[in-house]
Amino acid sequence: MRLLIVEDEKRLAVSLAKGLTAEGYAVDVVHDGVEGLHRASEGTYDLVILDIMLPGMNGYRVCGALRAAGHDVPILMLTAKDGEYDEAEGLDTGADDYLTKPFSYVVLVARVKALLRRRGPSGGASPVHTVGDLKVDTAARRVFLADDEIALTTKEFSVLEQLVVRAGEVVSKSDILEHVWDFAYEGDPNIVEVYVSTLRRKLGPALIKTVRGAGYRLEART
Repeated sequence: MRLLIVEDEKRLAVSLAKGLTAEGYAVDVVHDGVEGLHRASEGTYDLVILDIMLPGMNGYRVCGALRAAGHDVPILMLTAKDGEYDEAEGLDTGADDYLTKPFSYVVLVARVKALLRRRGPSGGASPVHTVGDLKVDTAARRVFLADDEIALTTKEFSVLEQLVVRAGEVVSKSDILEHVWDFAYEGDPNIVEVYVSTLRRKLGPALIKTVRGAGYRLEART
């Protein structure tokens, strides 16, 4: 999953980014509202963490502009303010949740995971995905093949997650790069092939099919 943090307190933003990256997310950070709106409008994010007090354009206006443009990305708003009016205003502009500073990092991660679980056409999609004898729990970040649990690195799991949530569909290399690596990544895009290769070694070669010129497709072994 790819997250965007829009926060002008740079130490806080960097701290949150490091923590969320360690949780397995790809995280981008910007420090003003105008750039935050531009980034979020690209439509490649699974969730936006949005401060209210921002230079250039405040978080209320950023959130309102995104919703007016039809973007339904989950938004978790952060603010140093405290009071029912502030929370009501934030939610009224289209935010999905609200967190007042100072907050516990553990609480923030729990809110992020809850919003990501909630996302989807069903409004409550199961975090457990089953493809043949492969079972992937995206909430607990655990992978089972038949009765055996398979140990994956953070990046391996993130690549597999992109494939399993769209099982049966072709997922392009660029889609995987956008959601697993942040926008600052300037390395070889063939890094995706490296991780697909390691997943095949751990899960078996038949699960992930290469669709030449298009990407990869996860399907049950036959």
